[in-house]
Amino acid sequence: MGDSWLTWSGRWPLVLMTLAVGTAVWRPLVSLSFTTALLAGQLSFALPPMASNHWAIYVGAFIALGFTLWTATPRMRYIAGAANVAFVALMTILMLSWRYSGGVGWFIPINLGDRPMFMRYGWQLFALLLMIAGACAAVGLLLALYQERGSLFRARELANSSLLETEVELIIEQERTRIARDLHDVLAHSLAVIAAQADGTRYLSKEQPKAVLSALDTIAQSARGALLDAQRVIEGVRDDGMVTPQPKISDIPPLVESMRRGSLQVEVSDSGTPVALSTGQQVAVFRIVQECLTNALKHGGRGTDVRLHFDWSGPGLTMHVASGMDSFGREDTYQSPSTRVGRGVAGMRERAHLAGGWLTAGHDGEHFRVTGFIPYSLQEAASTADTDAVRGPELATTGNACPSAVSGTNDRG
Repeated sequence: MGDSWLTWSGRWPLVLMTLAVGTAVWRPLVSLSFTTALLAGQLSFALPPMASNHWAIYVGAFIALGFTLWTATPRMRYIAGAANVAFVALMTILMLSWRYSGGVGWFIPINLGDRPMFMRYGWQLFALLLMIAGACAAVGLLLALYQERGSLFRARELANSSLLETEVELIIEQERTRIARDLHDVLAHSLAVIAAQADGTRYLSKEQPKAVLSALDTIAQSARGALLDAQRVIEGVRDDGMVTPQPKISDIPPLVESMRRGSLQVEVSDSGTPVALSTGQQVAVFRIVQECLTNALKHGGRGTDVRLHFDWSGPGLTMHVASGMDSFGREDTYQSPSTRVGRGVAGMRERAHLAGGWLTAGHDGEHFRVTGFIPYSLQEAASTADTDAVRGPELATTGNACPSAVSGTNDRG
């Protein structure tokens, strides 16, 4: 090719074909317009014709066609394919006609005009250029098919993964339904029978001592409360827990009052300014207090002294609960947690951990103490209007106990 590549006849076609290849992926129509501008400019003599050894520059149009068929939409592929067939015909004319280039290196000029030249060499050159264009187009289509095949594989994997997740969710839903059915058939029915029997016994034994009638009334009310909780759990199991109302800190005062009716001596106090906790944290606080009071009654018996303190002055809510034997020191009703294995302390620790905090439990002399911590952000401090709602009427009106003296609860379960 020599120095002819530096002349205008080779520079402009090379620049236009380079632009056609560079914009094929980004703007297919712009790429076609560069090739059209080159061919139209040479046909109109606006651009100088190329030398006979510059024909390879036209291959850039076919390379651009390959990129277009790889990345363009189906409609644009048809347009690009039809346009390149027309380009092949125009290139054949430009390379064979004596008016433009007078033939390429391997086609000897006949010097008898264009018609004999086209009749003898036209179909050969046209077929050659068409084969080059077809090869480039085939490469582009193969790349597009390979990419589409990969997309189909990824879509199939995603569909299989979604199907597997759906199957797991279906199995979980079936198990959830079975658990809800079992809870309803066993727990709810048994609690209803306990409440009914306690009420019936109380009504038929009015001449019994007041302590017996009070115990029967406590049994009936506790069974009804447990029945409501069981129904709440059943609904949560069936509905995936999304619509189930959850207990809050404001529900602690009614819980304490019900345990007092069960003959627990509960003293509640608090210090600091209450802070709004999340729903999950409030559930954890309520369940921990509920477990503490329940185990104090179960292991300490009637008359057990329980001290409950809420400390809001730190970086989180600290709960101190202490319980022990009743005032008569009835050791026969007291069961040490070391003599049995239960899930109470482990369950409370798990709830505190899920709420972002921690919990400790153990003996301290004649008391069993539990200390729990639920963290919160000081920027979430509740307003004065919200304080009473968070604190609850019982927690706001009871006397203050020394936090250091109240640190654990009887969770022996």
